[in-house]
Amino acid sequence: MRELTYFIASSLDGFVADPGGGDPTDLSPGGFFLAQGDHSVPLMTAYPETLPGAVREALGIDAENRVFDTVLMGRKTWELGRDLGHTNSYPRLRNIVFTQTLPESPDPTVEFVATDPVQRVQDLKREDGLCLWLCGGGGLAESLWPEIDRLVIKVNPVLIGTGVKLFTTDNFAVRRLNLQAHQVYESGIAVLTYTKA
Repeated sequence: MRELTYFIASSLDGFVADPGGGDPTDLSPGGFFLAQGDHSVPLMTAYPETLPGAVREALGIDAENRVFDTVLMGRKTWELGRDLGHTNSYPRLRNIVFTQTLPESPDPTVEFVATDPVQRVQDLKREDGLCLWLCGGGGLAESLWPEIDRLVIKVNPVLIGTGVKLFTTDNFAVRRLNLQAHQVYESGIAVLTYTKA
């Protein structure tokens, strides 16, 4: 069975974007997550499919998908790419966007889903293929918590105080995780891989 991995960058205080949900990479105006540094090449090598198509093209990266063949995201995450002119930011992946506010996808390579995300992920897990990548956002991650098998968090050496949470919830819930792997880079990025306890 395929696994669902929440692979995402986070601040030290647990936020994945600013309060407006803007692009957090330091290549964007107001960005604060490190896109470049000694962590870049190892992550691009391990997960080439998680680079947006425009970045892959600019860097001349033509590697095959290694871990994921499907990317899942919420509407706001999808809109970040759309606002830059990319209705499909990850053309080498099957794109599924969970939204109840947008009626239909403007791109035939991007599937909009308005139904229960948990049921949709359960159906996807039964299909053949590589793993599923949840790339954001926090509300969708909270909804999909029962189906998340692995968390790969790129912890950035920055505190932002408020914004979009790693998991958007106001409920107190203790969720224990097992650390499977970790790598700390001189850039200050720590890549932490967890599975559920």
